Amino acid sequence: MLVVDNGSSYTDDLAAVLEGFGCTYRRMIPSEISAEELPTYGGFILSGRKRNDRLVNEVNSKIVRHAVSAGAKLLGICYGAEIMALCMGGTIRRSEVPQRNVRCTVVMSKSTPITPDAGASMDVFESHAYEISRLPSSFESVGGSADCRHEIIRHGGRHVYGTQFHPEMSRDGRRMVERFCGL
Repeated sequence: MLVVDNGSSYTDDLAAVLEGFGCTYRRMIPSEISAEELPTYGGFILSGRKRNDRLVNEVNSKIVRHAVSAGAKLLGICYGAEIMALCMGGTIRRSEVPQRNVRCTVVMSKSTPITPDAGASMDVFESHAYEISRLPSSFESVGGSADCRHEIIRHGGRHVYGTQFHPEMSRDGRRMVERFCGL
């Protein structure tokens, strides 16, 4: 699996979670990644980011399009979910209430292979100033919170997921990452 390190301050935490589960992965920054090597990976995790960067956006968009067309598993975290939505035809907006290092409750509207059942809730960690405002037509929202309607998104029946929150920073979120690694 390829972990794309987009500069989030939580990427080291994500790496520790993956190592704790025994997940085999390679961590690279976007400038190190070539489109030619993408088919060698069966899965991808796109981390959050610190700031907007054209090259980072281009590389992440190529990875999203590759994963969707190749049927590879993909997990976009925070910015990773936002760039996934953008490059597949959705939109993002500045959050009405920016979430900075806060806990929140996400309620599941549907169950998926990596999330709890519909109606269950998850305690998660938020840190973002933007959020997905309109989903691409091929995506569905499977979990939301009081401050963010699209906390967890999924591409149809594929193993392509996005979380507006940072799953690496909460117990419930880490379970999602573990399930994703086991797909």
